[in-house]
Formats: sequence, C-alpha cells, structure tokens
Amino acid sequence: MSDGQAYDDRTCPERGNAVGERNVPESGESPAKHNGPTMIAKTFGSTLIGIDAHGITVEVDVSLGLPQFSLVGLPDTTVKESKDRIKSAIKNSGYDFPRHRVTVNLAPADIKKEGAGFDLPIAMAILAANETITRESLTRYLFLGELSLDGSVTGVHGALSAALTANKLSLTGIILARGDAEEASLVDNINIIAVDYLSDAVEYVEGRRNIPPITAKSTGDFRHPPPYAFDLADVRGQEQAKRALEIAAAGNHNLLFIGPPGSGKTMLAKRLITILPQPSFEESLEITKIFSAAGMLTEKELLVGTRPFRAPHHSISDAGLVGGGTTPRPGEISLAHNGVLFLDELPEFKRNVLEVLRQPLEDGHITIARSSMTVTYPASFMLVAAMNPCPCGNLTDPRKQCRCTYTQILHYRNRISGPLLDRIDMHVEVPSLRYRELSGRQTGSSSETVRELVRKARHIQKDRFSSPTKTNARMSNRETNSYCPLDGESRTLMEMAVEKLGLSARAYHRVLKIARTIADCDGGGSITVSHISEAIQYRSLDRNIV
Repeated sequence: MSDGQAYDDRTCPERGNAVGERNVPESGESPAKHNGPTMIAKTFGSTLIGIDAHGITVEVDVSLGLPQFSLVGLPDTTVKESKDRIKSAIKNSGYDFPRHRVTVNLAPADIKKEGAGFDLPIAMAILAANETITRESLTRYLFLGELSLDGSVTGVHGALSAALTANKLSLTGIILARGDAEEASLVDNINIIAVDYLSDAVEYVEGRRNIPPITAKSTGDFRHPPPYAFDLADVRGQEQAKRALEIAAAGNHNLLFIGPPGSGKTMLAKRLITILPQPSFEESLEITKIFSAAGMLTEKELLVGTRPFRAPHHSISDAGLVGGGTTPRPGEISLAHNGVLFLDELPEFKRNVLEVLRQPLEDGHITIARSSMTVTYPASFMLVAAMNPCPCGNLTDPRKQCRCTYTQILHYRNRISGPLLDRIDMHVEVPSLRYRELSGRQTGSSSETVRELVRKARHIQKDRFSSPTKTNARMSNRETNSYCPLDGESRTLMEMAVEKLGLSARAYHRVLKIARTIADCDGGGSITVSHISEAIQYRSLDRNIV
C-alpha cells in the first residue's frame, strides 16, 4: 500500500465483504462469480405514460459490501416489491444471486416507473452484472414481463406500446411473455421473442437456444367486416331519427335524442356503430393501445377491429368518465376513442361529471395532471346521449298526460348546462310509435346500405381536408367560413333562425357544419336553403319547451 492511501479492512477482498465476514458460500450454494471490482450491466425496459411506452435504461451495479438489494430511479410500490420476486426467480431458475451489494438504477430518474414489467429486465441485468450471461448481448433487446417465484414469465399491460418503443429505439427485438407476443406482433421490423421462463430468455441471448420470432401480422389479416348482432333495419318507424343518425355518422356529429320512454332512443344509439365506416388499421392500432394500457384486451382480440361503443351508467364519477386516480388511468371517454360514447338518461348524470366533457369534446384529448406526472389520453369520440323531455317523460307523448309543471321541466333540463348543449350538434326528437308503425312489416334501409352512404360522404370530406380522419364536425371556425358559403336565400334563413331561436355563436357554426354534412350526403355540392332548413330542425332544444 502506498503512503497516504487509507486502508479499509471492511472491503478488503482478502478479509471479506465486511468486518468478520468472509467470502464463503452458504451451504448448498455455489461460490459467487463476482469477487473483483464493481461490475455494471444494463439493458432496456419500458414504462407506460398514458398509452405510450417510454424506454427505460435498467442499470445494475454489483459491488463489494454487505448483501443488499436497493432500487433507485423513482419506482412505484409494484416495482419496489419486485426485489423478492426477482431474487426467488433467479435462484429457482438455477442461477446464483449475487451475495454482494446490488444497486438497480432505472433511468431517467425523473420519470415514475410503474408496473411489474420491470421484473424481467432487472433480473437479466443482475445476471449479466454477476457474469452469468454476456453483458453486451442485453443492449440489443427490450425486456418486458413479470416474474413468478418459480422463474416463469407472465404478461403485463402495454405490450403493443412497448414493441413500438423498441422499434423506435432501433433495437433488435423485444423479449416478453408468450401471452403478450401476439399483441406485440402487430409491430413490423422487430423480432418478437416469446419466452415462458427466465431461463429461456437467458439461453436465447446467450445463443444456446433458438427461439423463432413471432411473425408480424399483416394488415390484411384484419380487414374483415365487423360481426354486428343487430342492424338498423330492426328499428321500425322513426324515419327522422334514422335520418339524423345517418347525418351524424357522416359528419361525426354529436347527437342528443329526446323522447318519451320506450320510443327507441337507446335502440337507435346502439345501432350507430353499425353504420360508421370500419376503422383504418392506424385507428385500430390506436384503439388497441388504449385497451392494452387499460388491461382490457382479451386473448381472442389481438386487434380491436371495430369502433368501441361505451355506455357508462349515470352513477359514474368524473374520474371514471375522463380518467384519473393517483396513477392516472384512461376513462370511458378514452376507451371510446374513435368510437361512440353513449350517455343514457343524460340529466341523471352529476352536473360536475357532465361539465368535464366540455374540453375533450372540443380538443379530442384529455390531459390529467398529478403532482408526479401529467398524462394526455386521446379522446376523440362521438357523443350520443338520450333523455326524456320532462321528469315524467310524457311531455311530447300525445296519448299520455304530462304531470310536470313548467318549473319542474325547466329545472330538469337545466341539469344540462347551456355550454354543454352547445357542443352537442344535433338535438333530435324521437316521438312514441303508433301501433301501425310497430306492427308493420315494412323495414327501413339496412346498416350496410346506410354505411355505404356514410362512407361516400366521409370520402368527400377526406378529399376536402386532405386528411383521412378530419370530418365536418371537427372543422375550425375559419374552415367553417371557408367551406360553408351561403347564398342569399340561405343567409336570410340563417339570420331569421339566429334572431328567433337566439342561437349562440357556437350553435350558429354547428348549424353550418350540419348543413355541410347534409350537402355531402347529397353528393358534396353547394349548401342550399333546404340543407339549412333541415339542419335547423336538428336544434330542437333551441326552441321553447312548451
């Protein structure tokens, strides 16, 4: 030892790891391979923030010192609890767990790490730092999976997002549980390696076992018509309501049905998804990412190929509707992304729950802020709601007597704020049906026929906006003024409607957008006075209630 150099017998290799401790293996254990200087290994994992996975570097340092296992890098409780799972999984897989100080760092340190998916990358990095496997082989893969005590690898949420992140990081592949491999195989240009046990992953990266990658699914595998159990032709009568449903689907307009109980409001709403165009592969992929992040994908549903239809009960909380919690999770509006959110008995929802819809209805996304993170979820959905015209429901039924006073009716409708009603493009009355309509054999157009008309109108909008997803309902005020010019007669009718109905500026633009969609359904020509007249009819709540 040179002069001036301190001597610390607690870490002297010849004397052991600590005072009075020697490097003697316990009974039944083979000697630890690491007896020299500090060894560091690293690999890659991922954590979900919203619906997107962010790449996380997993660094493991095995150094001389008292046996200790510490995790740093802002891990949540689930990640902290992984220490005992990892230790047991490594030992029960036939490998040595380091009998020294083990420090695991999850970088970057300012991102909160969540979920049990870090078990597999941490275990692999520990084995590499302990020189059980080659350290260089780990930097080519992203690992994802929860470990059981016997070393088996189980699936976690967000496999699709993790595979997309591995591809973005230009890694060779992703190694994950077999149950998640099919979901991850939606991503091209990356090897999807499915493993059942920790030992499978070790032997694969060491080149001792050949595991064929899961073949990426072709987009053509998912281009099949959605199997709907109901059809628009099932609805008897209600021709005006079905016409409104067609216009709403063509322009992606929000819709409110108003009518007495049993008039068919819910039946109509449930058939909306049968006339919407089938989602593109990109839209389906985004829907699948949301359901994967929420843990709602089924084993049979590799890709969500149909537009979602969400119908929460009116007792739902605001966090359940828009998302939230200590660790933000997607709510019903995000689960309805690229699909339909149906709110039955709209006035029965809590007012504060309904008010949180105003911002996502305008922006198409919801941002949830917490002290540890801010998460943005997509929330571009069609809002379809239903309500009675009064508390007893008989106000518009000519065969039943309404028992409600004007004040009661006004109080009932005031449960829905004016700003929210302004954001619902179409207010459509659904009258009760007569016996002749119910018992008649004549049926209307099928969902397939109407869907073709909607598809043609959407194609006109695609060419107009040079975007496959932009629709008339999503036009800005500037675009509305540009694409919805009015002739003299139409302008006069609009002026009368604004003056007599007291339309707000937002409602005025809604009418123009609806008229534009009606014109698109007629072939995409100029807006005429008949289009404006029909569009005004779909603003029934702007008229007097009695």
